[in-house]
Amino acid sequence: MSAPADSFEPLALTSNQSTPANTDTQDNASRGQSTSAAAGASELASTKIKLLASLKSFPDFPIPGINFIDILPLFQDPSTHNALLRALELQVREFSTVKPDVVVGLDARGFLFGPSLALRLDASFVPVRKKGKMPGPCVTAAYEKEYGTDFFQMQEGAIKPGQKVLVVDDIIATGGSAEAAGKLVKQLGGELIGYLFILEIAFLQGRSKLGGVPTITLLETNE
Repeated sequence: MSAPADSFEPLALTSNQSTPANTDTQDNASRGQSTSAAAGASELASTKIKLLASLKSFPDFPIPGINFIDILPLFQDPSTHNALLRALELQVREFSTVKPDVVVGLDARGFLFGPSLALRLDASFVPVRKKGKMPGPCVTAAYEKEYGTDFFQMQEGAIKPGQKVLVVDDIIATGGSAEAAGKLVKQLGGELIGYLFILEIAFLQGRSKLGGVPTITLLETNE
């Protein structure tokens, strides 16, 4: 029996058969799901090693004392790009049994992988952009930057009330822009089910601004 439209099995196989349940079939299904989950976890772990090896670091950029981790090499090789998308897909499925209806990508690097990930998850993609960049009626949320306040916008109607939404971006630092994106989702009536980032600058404690919403980072570095 297939899963409901708003959920999926995390890293698990599902059956299309509608035979009566018994102990043997339940045990076999359980073993099949466990095997699938283990295989998915193993694939995810090995893929993360490949992705980490592709990252580059630039000391003292953009200012002295900052070691900048560059994710752009992940997109320069087709094999690595595909591995990134597969890892993100596996990470989402490991992270939650709830299927997102919408993937929201933040301006601008969330646009690099958000649409492709949405396709893999059979979800729509909705961009969040800086104020004044999108036509038509928009909802707006402010967030604080180092030197002042900036604004994010999303088009009205881009998310329908009750839709389950996953917000994605390349890096979580202070968490201000991700928090603003979450506010836009809620203004439009969406259900924010989680945040997904490729990397995290942990010492900035950006997660603390996200109101306890489940937050997951694909890769970890010692930088």
